[in-house]
Amino acid sequence: MSSPSTTTEAPPASRHTARLGTVLVVIVTAYLMVGVDSTVVNVALPDIQQDLGFSRTGLSWVLNAYTLAFGGLLLLGGRVGDIVGRRRTLTVGALLFAGSSLLGGLATDSGWLLAARAAQGVGAALIAPSTLALITTNFPDGPRRHHALGVYTSMAGIGASIGLVLGGMLTSWASWRWSLLINVPIGIGVALALPRLVTETPRHAGHFDAAGALTGTAGMTSLVYAFIRVSTQGWSDTLALLAFTTAAALLAGFTFVESRAVQPIMPLRLFSDRNRAGGYAGVLLLPASMFGAFYFLTLISQRVLEFSPLRAGFAFLPMTVVLFTTVRLVPRLLPRLGAKPLILTGMTLLVGASVWLWRLRPDDGYATGLLGPLLLVGMGVGLSLMPLNATILARVQPHEAGAASGLLQTLQWLGGTLGLSVLVTVFGTATRHASGTPAAILTEGSARAFGVGALIALTALLVTSFVIRGNRPENSAA
Repeated sequence: MSSPSTTTEAPPASRHTARLGTVLVVIVTAYLMVGVDSTVVNVALPDIQQDLGFSRTGLSWVLNAYTLAFGGLLLLGGRVGDIVGRRRTLTVGALLFAGSSLLGGLATDSGWLLAARAAQGVGAALIAPSTLALITTNFPDGPRRHHALGVYTSMAGIGASIGLVLGGMLTSWASWRWSLLINVPIGIGVALALPRLVTETPRHAGHFDAAGALTGTAGMTSLVYAFIRVSTQGWSDTLALLAFTTAAALLAGFTFVESRAVQPIMPLRLFSDRNRAGGYAGVLLLPASMFGAFYFLTLISQRVLEFSPLRAGFAFLPMTVVLFTTVRLVPRLLPRLGAKPLILTGMTLLVGASVWLWRLRPDDGYATGLLGPLLLVGMGVGLSLMPLNATILARVQPHEAGAASGLLQTLQWLGGTLGLSVLVTVFGTATRHASGTPAAILTEGSARAFGVGALIALTALLVTSFVIRGNRPENSAA
């Protein structure tokens, strides 16, 4: 029998580090679930169409219903976390996400599935800003927070890629329904773990900015819908133009309301810091150029290279490996180099990837046409996204952490959605009167879209270069 002297208790620092590690696992698992769900149904769309009788146009709403609810309600989700507590908000969001995933997996008609996907978007809007805010408030500024943000960023970056692989596996081996049902045990597990492992943040008493929540959410939803409508109906569509006009009026009203609100849902003073404003511009423009590339490369891999859904998903793994490796190094580089050099290097690589894809031809294979750009995307996103997050959150007051992170997530997902819609519109315009083989038309139209993506990435590079100052996060946070 061991003597009492042989049993030693872990030092307090070790226990604290272990606790923070467990907290990080729970938080990033919740966010990974959201990221995976943005693409997990993509490769399952043909099976969903066959089972539930979607039309070609209606099928796109399986993706759009989720994106509209998610992007439109993110600011509201961030403010709810500030008022009622971020852990509580994340718990409710995880349970709603799990419940709506169960309903979606059991859907017997198209309306049922679309309602479930919209409910998933609401759950995701509660989850996303709460996860980032909990990292900000649970991890002290410095190396530990940078490490946590690095892991979090890797989950945000690889979630979409994992979704493609996972969706291909579940659809091929079981059924498209499992691409939704897999969220059920994960969401319940996160909801059960949160009260046991994560400390609740203080609740900030005050009135709820109902006018700001209404105008901001309605304005962003109208804007997202307008771009999605344009991607299928064209720029002359009356309903799309009406949605753009409505969005402009609502967002102008939102700005007016927020400038006068005592406790605004989105404090406009968040933009008063030059570095933070540049960071927000970066997280809007970066996914705007990359989400479209993801979409078109998925089509090219299956329709031009004739990959199966599962093989198409695995084709993105090199990008995932490079991204994950890069973000593991960024927390070590950030204190030495500062955020700006890493951001500019990463965005330069993203411009290079888009230009490379712009020159894509129908006879290019995976190794010669797709692999190189995917590697550049993985490294570019890995170098730029986490420093952008750190720049935005560097000097945020604790009581505004939810609003700041909610705005960050809103711009990131809204940028991706709007960017994809713009690139799809470019693709449609380029191929409307094109002649040739389907593979040649798809490749040519995609190349045109990649060219516009390169311009968006270049804009991101120029904006962050001129707006963000070269201060390191530690210094800027002082």
